[in-house]
Parts: sequence; C-alpha cells; structure tokens
Amino acid sequence: MITRHEHADWLGGPGEQPPDAPARQILGVTESAWVSVEPTLDATAAAACRMADFHARAGQVCLAPDHDGALREVYFGLGDGSGGAMAYRALPKRLSAGSYRLTRPVNAEPGFEEAAVVAWGLGAYRFDRYRSKPAPEVARIVDVPTEIERRARAIVGACALARDMVNTPANDMGPAEIAQAANDLATAHGAGLTVTGGAELLSAGYPAVHAVGRAATGDRAPRFVELSWGATSHRHLVIIGKGVSFDTGGLDLKPSSGMRWMKKDMGGAAHALALGSMIMTLGLPIRLTVLIPAVENAVGPDAMRPGDVLATRKGLSVEVGNTDAEGRLILADALTRADELKPDLTLDLATLTGAARVALGPQVVPFFTPDDRLAAKLAAASSAVQDPLWRMPLWKDYAPALESDIADIKNDPDAWAQAGSVTAALFLQRFAPAGPWAHFDIFAWNARARPGWPTGAEAQAIRAIFAMLEAWSA
Repeated sequence: MITRHEHADWLGGPGEQPPDAPARQILGVTESAWVSVEPTLDATAAAACRMADFHARAGQVCLAPDHDGALREVYFGLGDGSGGAMAYRALPKRLSAGSYRLTRPVNAEPGFEEAAVVAWGLGAYRFDRYRSKPAPEVARIVDVPTEIERRARAIVGACALARDMVNTPANDMGPAEIAQAANDLATAHGAGLTVTGGAELLSAGYPAVHAVGRAATGDRAPRFVELSWGATSHRHLVIIGKGVSFDTGGLDLKPSSGMRWMKKDMGGAAHALALGSMIMTLGLPIRLTVLIPAVENAVGPDAMRPGDVLATRKGLSVEVGNTDAEGRLILADALTRADELKPDLTLDLATLTGAARVALGPQVVPFFTPDDRLAAKLAAASSAVQDPLWRMPLWKDYAPALESDIADIKNDPDAWAQAGSVTAALFLQRFAPAGPWAHFDIFAWNARARPGWPTGAEAQAIRAIFAMLEAWSA
C-alpha cells in the first residue's frame, strides 16, 4: 500500500530553491522571548504584528510583508513554550501554499529541528481518497538538512500509513487488505511474509483467531500475518497488532453509536505495520517480526456465541462471556506465537478497551508492562518526542475477576473489578512471552478537531516506541 501522503509535496531538501518566490522565514517565539524580539523588528514587521495583535500567545500567527507587500516572514506564537516542537503541527494548513524555512527559536530544546519538521509533516497530512476533488495543497517546508529530511520522511510516512489504513472504511480495509498492506511493506524492504487464512488457521494452531473471524467468509475470512526482517545476529523484537477490520460486537451486538467508528478497530495492525516501516526504512539493527491476527468480528450462522469455550494456541481454554471482547482472544494466539520465537522484546498495540479512554481520555495512551526498566525507557521517550504515554498498573488483585467456572480463564471480567483496561491487560499477560513485554491500549482517532490534529485517524505511541527502540538496538 502506497499512501497518498508519501507523494504529498510537504518537504524539500537542503539548499532547495522554490521555483516561484523565495521561501518565507518562520520564527517561533515564546511570550517571554517576544519582549526582546519585538524591539528588533523593522517598521513593516512591527506594524503587521500590531495589526494582528500578536503577543506570541500559543497558536498566534503574524504574517509580516516586505516593502512590496509580499509575505516575507511568519511569526508563530509558542505561548509559554510547553507545546514544544509539536506546536508546529498547526502551521501547514494555516499558511498559504508555498515554501517556508524554519528558524530555530531562542532557547529551543535539543533536537528541535527534526522534531519541528516531523510535526510539520504530521500537520500536513490529508486523506482525500474518496473526494472527487483532491484536498488543497499545504504549505511546504524547504532547505531541510539531508539527515533530518531522511528521518522525517520515514517517520511521517509511517504515521501516514497508519492513518490512511485507519481512515479507510471497512469495505476497502478488510482482512485481505490488511494482509496486502503487510505484503506491500515486505516487498518494499525485502522482508519475508507468510499469511495463513481460513480453515488453515486451525491446522496451523491459531484456533482463537479462527473462532473470532470464522463468521466472515471469502475475502473477509480471518488471516494470520507474519512478517520477518533483519539479521538473526541482532536483538529480536516482536510487534503484534490487533487487526479487527470491523467490530460489530458479534452476537453481543454493539448499538449503532458504538459501531459507527469500528472501522478503526484494526488500528493496532496499522500501527504495527507503521512501526515496522520506521524500523526497516531507517535500518535499525534489529531482527524484526510483525504478527497480525486479521479478522472481522461479524454476525452470522457460524459466529461464536456467548458461553462458548474456545481453544487457544497456548492450550488454555477461554470461556466467552461477551463476543464483543474479541480483541484479546486473537491477541492471545499472537502472543503465544511470539513466545515461541523467544524474542528479546515483545510489544503489542491494540484498540482494545473503552475503559482506557475513561481512564486517560483519547489523547494519552496507557501502557502496561511488568518491567520497570522498560517502563522508564518508554516514559522518557514519550516525553522526548511528545508522544503521550502513561503507565498503568497490572494490578494482580483484579486477576480473580477473570476466573471461569468451567474454563481456564474468561474474556469478560466480573463487574466488581471495574478497571476494564487493567483486566484486559491481565488477560493478555497470561499469554505474553516470558521476556520483556508491553501492551499499548491505543485509540488511534481524533474525535475532536484541533489545529494540526484533524478529525479522524491519529498515529499514537509509535513515535515514542521508535525513539526507545533506537536506544535499545544501539
């Protein structure tokens, strides 16, 4: 799958000259720095800033012309500076089409240049696959150093892949299309790929994946995708992504309001492929395996039923108390497969629970791990690249809520435990590999538009994870 965003003209390399007019300068400035910057402005720029009532408050923009009236400079308010480089996500669609150069703000944090270019690229994203007319061109950042350009294209392009996949409706993004996206990525990077589908899942040892997806047939039949890349001498990373292309809830049918955006329930798969794309494009010294159970949780004569007891790859039996808690079932088989590979690190990403949103809302991703060192590294990376993560507890006293009267475990916890994202993580921990493991309960969606963050798909956690992996693999 080639995303449209990879062809979007949002970035230019070192020394590139715009074909029509000189690139305009962009100066980000905090309110405290503005006090010293303002007196240095020439008369034209000072007048423009007065007219715009510009005081460098967060998000303010002042367009300063030259003596002929053409746009020369852009002043961008950073407020108290707490928004960091990610504040630049707001600019590409607020400025007119054309070429711009970033000027480093006073007292900018280390790594500002790359972070700001990545932010610019994330803010330039558009999804116009289904529009009769393409979206308007966005402002373009130019004269970016070669290495920053290379890294920014890889990171922004991978995030665009995840967003494109999540934004695509389920009629065009079923299990077959998820597998095809993995195939496209494998082909582009010379990776190995195996896809097991339909009834073959039973003989291959993925009974839970088959059970969840068996009500969907034909091109929408369930699949298990395994992508492999990198030298065996490197540390082995397994990334798992939940690939529920559409979640009706099964026989425990969701209400229409709960089903409306369930095209995004394959967000974990999209993020797993996107993270894999970052790793392979930038050549991290990692042995990589990406595992994706891809299913549609459909309603049909062969759908799993409440009360069914399912087999799993690990050999544990699972009582199905609720067919709408299907993501953890397919992840159970994938985590068991990961354990067989004896990885040095396993990470799973899933749009798993509404409880995660109740706990932390849509913008902060909870993650769970029993490994304190891994948690600290993820937290540090999250802060460094402004990709919000928050560690949640694997609270063992809630584990009894998953006990079944007739099976080894059940997929719907007793109501007394209440903490739905925690009990879901505890369920996954029963199947997780013996080595370091972390689970990310992502949302993958912006329900409310704000400058730089349009309504629709959002890439979450993977920039932070990638930053952590760069240090981990070194």
